[in-house]
Amino acid sequence: MSKTAPPSELHFRTCNLCEAMCGLRIETAQGRITSIRGDEADPFSKGHICPKAVALQDLHEDPDRLRQPMRRTATGWEPISWEEALDETARRFHAIQEEHGRDALGVYVGNPTVHDHGAMMFLPFLLRALRTKNKFSASSVDQLPHQLAAYLMFGHQFLIPIPDIDHTRYMLILGANPLASNGSLMSAPGVKDRLKAIQKRGGRVVVVDPRKTETAQVADEHLFIRPGTDALWLFSLLHVLLEEAGPKLGRLAELSDGLAAIRELARDFTPERAAPHTGVPADTTRRIARELSAAESAVCYGRIGVSTQSFGAMCQWLINLINIVTGNFDRQGGALFTRPAFDVVGGPRAMSMNRGGFARFRSRVRALPEFSGELPVAALGEEILTEGPGRIRAMLTSAGNPVVSTPNGRQLDKALASLDFMVCIDPYINETTRHAHLILPPTTHLERSHYDLAFHALAVRNTAKYSPPLFTPGPDSRHDWEIFLELKHRLETLRGAPRVRGELTYRALKALGPDGILDLGLRAGPYGMKLRPFRKGLSLASLKAKPHGVDLGPLKPSLPGRLATKARRIHLAPDVLVADVHRLRHTFLEGTGAPEEGALLLIGRRHLRDNNSWLHNVPRLVKGKPRCTLMVHPEDARRLGLSEGEEAVITSRVGEVQAPVNVTEEVMPGVVSLPHGYGHGREGVRLQVAGAHAGVSINDLTDDRALDAISGNAAFSGVQVSVRPARAARTDEQLEQSATG
Repeated sequence: MSKTAPPSELHFRTCNLCEAMCGLRIETAQGRITSIRGDEADPFSKGHICPKAVALQDLHEDPDRLRQPMRRTATGWEPISWEEALDETARRFHAIQEEHGRDALGVYVGNPTVHDHGAMMFLPFLLRALRTKNKFSASSVDQLPHQLAAYLMFGHQFLIPIPDIDHTRYMLILGANPLASNGSLMSAPGVKDRLKAIQKRGGRVVVVDPRKTETAQVADEHLFIRPGTDALWLFSLLHVLLEEAGPKLGRLAELSDGLAAIRELARDFTPERAAPHTGVPADTTRRIARELSAAESAVCYGRIGVSTQSFGAMCQWLINLINIVTGNFDRQGGALFTRPAFDVVGGPRAMSMNRGGFARFRSRVRALPEFSGELPVAALGEEILTEGPGRIRAMLTSAGNPVVSTPNGRQLDKALASLDFMVCIDPYINETTRHAHLILPPTTHLERSHYDLAFHALAVRNTAKYSPPLFTPGPDSRHDWEIFLELKHRLETLRGAPRVRGELTYRALKALGPDGILDLGLRAGPYGMKLRPFRKGLSLASLKAKPHGVDLGPLKPSLPGRLATKARRIHLAPDVLVADVHRLRHTFLEGTGAPEEGALLLIGRRHLRDNNSWLHNVPRLVKGKPRCTLMVHPEDARRLGLSEGEEAVITSRVGEVQAPVNVTEEVMPGVVSLPHGYGHGREGVRLQVAGAHAGVSINDLTDDRALDAISGNAAFSGVQVSVRPARAARTDEQLEQSATG
């Protein structure tokens, strides 16, 4: 007699591994996942998923994942109770701050935080309770230039203009590879089809990048550009738009200040003067400018490649200016602001992100400016290692692995090992958390509810979707937000905060939880019930009744109402960015702006199956050909004596690594490329699959001194390196040993 298959259950959820918010159709049987597919009824993703979606099951079942707090001892790691771990964390942090001052404690927050609405909502409570100025996050290796430009021009760090990819007729893409990222600060599931749709309606897609990326390969045109020169090229583009085509601000002319100053700034930046530095011919630049100006609708979009360079903030400023002067800002087919259901910009103050702030204080060692209360993470290592008052002696990290994701990872590795006390909120023992004295593992993606606070505010269409937990976490599990709240409460109790008020706040927040705050925010939002019963509109209950999500319509013009500046005006020429033009002019038009003779420029890259470093511990995502290779142009390979598959030694000011060579015309001459997120071969890491595919960390080469001078964002793109065959390095070492032997 044959056994009948166990009954299956069907669930609809959102993938929360990257920014795309793809809808999922998940089948389970007897408490285990049997199938993950795209949800064709999801109004945003319409059935699209990428290979990462299946990793949700692997992460949930990963045998390397920690499921209870761990303490590091002289003989290894030992499990401890939550009460003991939380009490010890608060007690040690309190004691260190009492003895050495508030800023003796440092905090680092990784980017998975923005994929978790509970963590986003409750992290600010903990940060205020920690009282330290030494706060760092992944923002300053990723998106700080976007936020600074938005703050200075539009009045709020999260008023980031989004390309209306679904309606534009001309899309100019710089330093972005949305076919690998699914759109970054431009959430766009199925982006390949969206780009093809531009071409089908008679439009064009143009990619400007030092590498012929996956996106460039499907574009109508790809232009190589020398790393670090994008601001110069954008200025030359702006020059043509202003001097030849003329500005087309339309109705925005009455809302904007500073156009005359922009005209004057752009006057010297001709395409002819830019071409020797950028590598883009002057006539090509002029043609692109004319095409942008003449297009029925157009949008310029730049992402991490233009942010992670020494003129990152200027690049994002210039991109906004180009969209404005071509008449493509706040109009269909151009760049628009979103109107999310939970409004992190214009919603109730208690539920909104802070608007930002700039240079209100500076780092201790290098005097680098803060932004929105955070210091550049490139300063973290030196703030630990440099003696003196205010030195960081203890660290809290959450959802981050800065040893492999921030500049000069080896220096940070050394710094973390020297701390008096370190606590990591993380489910793995990785390159960073191996230094912790305590690890507090939170629940993972399928054990918590989900609503994309950040990415609904950055999406190419207004939608909303809530996902309940797929699995019930174990009784000895804690969500991130619960860990944050418990630490906050303990620290305030140790400091002698008013007992009754503190206890009431603690109990109220615990009872409300992130879903309670989410409900209030949805009701108070632009599509909500406005906190009145029996009124039609969005609430958490109404979203729960729509498991595929709800479509709230395309992006629409929203100015001047959406602006957050005083008098609701656009600042075209913020003083701090205008002043930085002198540095650009001096670097290129008055200097050489060229790398040292014989040096190569290192850039990063990302694969569709990569995201954060912990995805390298998923077998089905790392299978296939090794991806941690050094891309080298054939001309450079011949000059350096490198061949396909051979090991090469790559050296920068801060370090040296060895990686196999991939000879390819995908990178331009003079440029080499390594992927990010690798380097899992360090002692003490407990990631079995990642360890078998260790690769090397690009951040053992990136320079903590290389920054965007304005925003403080790390300048990853265009690090000067030398490359030589590993066999030559071995021969030199043998000769040296022979000479000394």
